[in-house]
Amino acid sequence: MIESFWMTEQRTNEQWLEDLTGPADRQAQALEDLRARLKRSILYYLSQERSDLRGLSLQELEQMADDLAQDATLRIIDNIKNFRGESLFTTWANRIAIRVAISDLRRARYKDFSLDDMTAEGDLPPSNALDNNHSPTPEKSVERADVLAKINRALEEALTERQYQAIAAIALKGIPMDIVAEQMGTNRNALYKLLHDARKK
Repeated sequence: MIESFWMTEQRTNEQWLEDLTGPADRQAQALEDLRARLKRSILYYLSQERSDLRGLSLQELEQMADDLAQDATLRIIDNIKNFRGESLFTTWANRIAIRVAISDLRRARYKDFSLDDMTAEGDLPPSNALDNNHSPTPEKSVERADVLAKINRALEEALTERQYQAIAAIALKGIPMDIVAEQMGTNRNALYKLLHDARKK
C-alpha cells in the first residue's frame, strides 16, 4: 500500500497516461491509484467546502466520496484523450472529479423539482424573497409587490406556458439549465432557443 501511494505521488503526466492506457496489470493499479486520489480530493471537498453536507457523518461522506470517485474515474478514462498536458494530470483529474461531485449534488438537490408547479397561472416569488433588506418600509413593500404583479402579468400575456416555465425556473428560481431541460423533455440547445425567443418578446 505504501508503494502504491508513493507511485501515485511520483507519476509524471506521461506515466499516468501510459499506465492508464497500458497493459491490464499496470492499468488496474493506475486506476486504483487514481480512484484513491480522487476519493481523497472529493472527500475533502464534501467535508470542508460544502456547508450543506455538514449534518452527514464521516462514514456517509466517505461513501459518497467513494461513489463519486468511481464516477469521476470513468469520466476521466472516457476523456483521457482530451488531456492536453497544460497542467499536471492529477490537477486535471481532480478538476473533473470536483465537477462530477458538484453536478451530482446539484442533481440530487433538484431531483424532486417539477415544472408542473410552474404554470403561467403561477405567481412570481413573494416580494420579500427578492429583498436583501430584512425590514423594508411599507412603501417599498407595496411598490415591490406592484412591480412584481405587473411583471407577472406581462410574462403571462407575452409568453407561452412553456416559455414561462423555462424563464421562471431558470431566471427566478435559479434551477440549472440541465435540470430544466431534462424536466421539459428537451436538450440544452432547444432550451436556449426557447429562452432566446421568450426574451425577444
